[in-house]
Amino acid sequence: MLKQILPIAAAASLGFSSLAAAEPLPPLPSATCIAPSGPGGGWDFTCRSVGRTLNQLELIENPVQTVNMPGAGGGVAYAHIASKRDTDPTLFAAASTATPTRLAQNQFPGMDVSQMHWIGAVGADYGIIAVRAESPYSDLKTLMQAIKEDPRSVSFAGGSAAGGWDHLKILMTAEKAGVTAPEALKYLSYNNAGDAATQVAGGHVDAFSGNISQALGFYKSGDFRILAVLAEERLPGNLDDIPTAQEQGIDAVAPTWRGFYAPGGISDEQRDWWVAALDQLNHSAEWQAVMAQNGLMPFAKTGEDFEAFVRQQIGEISRLSRQVGLM
Repeated sequence: MLKQILPIAAAASLGFSSLAAAEPLPPLPSATCIAPSGPGGGWDFTCRSVGRTLNQLELIENPVQTVNMPGAGGGVAYAHIASKRDTDPTLFAAASTATPTRLAQNQFPGMDVSQMHWIGAVGADYGIIAVRAESPYSDLKTLMQAIKEDPRSVSFAGGSAAGGWDHLKILMTAEKAGVTAPEALKYLSYNNAGDAATQVAGGHVDAFSGNISQALGFYKSGDFRILAVLAEERLPGNLDDIPTAQEQGIDAVAPTWRGFYAPGGISDEQRDWWVAALDQLNHSAEWQAVMAQNGLMPFAKTGEDFEAFVRQQIGEISRLSRQVGLM
């Protein structure tokens, strides 16, 4: 129980019903973050960087232990927490857009979103659609019009498998643009985003679906024209000249977020502690510096807002996946 691992006086005086708004938040003595991947991956980075920052903010007293648990695209870690550590209030696990994607497509057999508390997101790498500099497609509307006229006339390259997030970003955008048969779109899967981007820059594939961080080098070198960023607002700094899809009349938003879930068996009060901790992290100068150093954009949804977002994302991905025959 969280009351047992917090200082007794602090726990007694705090009042768990107001925990999320409390200042200062009483620290945990220790915590473990499960990264559902091997060392060096995105989930590993999320655990380690957030763990260090929580220590810097004195929200967790001792260094946060990162435990790598790869397998089944995150399914091994998800099942382990659900079956063996469901009531551990000192445990949290890294997640990203890939997690609800796999849940939506039933890739975690026998498991669902309700088995975890979705405590918050701490940043995002937004989706983009890009073409080579010499492409005849000058904006997103022009590209989508070509697809409306002939869904097979434009080829897309991405670093995820068919049915993965890069593929789904194209399907979502096409559907929002009024394409009536998104399942007919030509999507080519490559080993990674770098290979996919190289094929587009070389003129072998028409368009690239990926994240802004993956396209940045090609954009700065002049090899890419980014037709749209799939964000609610233009990106900050020297990326503010890239239009959003929404500006072009296509209501497509596709963040590749980084965040966390906690075991579903912990209490509401224990969940609220984690939500409050991530709120403090998101608003800290220390975390802003980490985001700037690693190309993350702000995406600070926590608590009920984040859980509602994850559930909505699962619903949309599930519907699209069934529509195009991926399930």
